[in-house]
Amino acid sequence: MTVEVIMEYFARYGGIAIFVIVLLEYLNLPGFPAGIIMPLAGIWAAKGNIGFVAAILITVAAGLTGSLILYWVGYTGGEFVLKRYLDKFPKQRPVIEQKLEWVRRKGSVGIFVSKLIPMIRTLISIPAGVSRMNLIRYTVSSALGILVWNLTFVGAGYLLGDAVFQYLE
Repeated sequence: MTVEVIMEYFARYGGIAIFVIVLLEYLNLPGFPAGIIMPLAGIWAAKGNIGFVAAILITVAAGLTGSLILYWVGYTGGEFVLKRYLDKFPKQRPVIEQKLEWVRRKGSVGIFVSKLIPMIRTLISIPAGVSRMNLIRYTVSSALGILVWNLTFVGAGYLLGDAVFQYLE
């Protein structure tokens, strides 16, 4: 997906397009890198097509929705999938068990920090669900981490505006 196509979706569908594209990115689906989508939402806000606060609220809502979906996947089917995976790849067991223990040990702080690390920020939701982390604590720590991450990238797009857009073209 090119920058032009994303901006066209933004122009055609507005905040709904931002929500859907950011949701897909938070579901860790290929082709939707945050480093492009978030600044584009900021640029779109800088051009007056949407308010900056609205862009932040939409991206945080989308990110939290995606995170909660992956948490639910981990919570409802994670144990089964994890067991099958570890039966097939037993050498991975120490690493995966270490990550699950890390989530249990670090709790909310671990989730918050994880939401600020590329790749880990989307995947951490599954181990949080598998480990049955308290949903309220998970939601609050995720929302705060998502807010910081999205504010950074949407804010960069908003502040740098056309310079970023011209660079990406």
